[in-house]
Amino acid sequence: MLKTTELVINTSPLIALAVATGSLDILQIYQKVWVPYEVGQEILSGGPNGVAVAEFKAAQALHKHAELLEIAPILLHSLDRGEAAVIQLALNHQIQTVCIDEIAGRRVARLSGLTVTGSVGILLRAKKEGWGPFSMREAIQRMTEHGIWLSEKVITFALAESGE
Repeated sequence: MLKTTELVINTSPLIALAVATGSLDILQIYQKVWVPYEVGQEILSGGPNGVAVAEFKAAQALHKHAELLEIAPILLHSLDRGEAAVIQLALNHQIQTVCIDEIAGRRVARLSGLTVTGSVGILLRAKKEGWGPFSMREAIQRMTEHGIWLSEKVITFALAESGE
């Protein structure tokens, strides 16, 4: 199996990874992580609690796009702007893998011929590659404490795959 070296990432996984690990350094398992302008703006808006804003600003290794994308209408009518931008950027730059946590976005990405991972998939890959000592159980707990919903199926799978 070919190891993914480039990734385009959406807002929810950025937030989930920031709260799970306390930074976005975990994304260094990829050679290049692309962040569409639209996603960057969603993060920087900070929501009511400013979750992940500091981590996003501190993440110098991210390839942050500086301008809006021209997004295909079919994507804009099917998904929120961030997810649509992730898929469009991946297609524009022929990047095979996207990181989207929402079901609709994952489905459209697959229908667009892209490979999909999510925040838990990144945590599992990092754990398998020996990136920093962290507990999958604690990472999931931090995510759920911050309102990030994970199904019992995903939690059980993540704990089993990580050996916890």
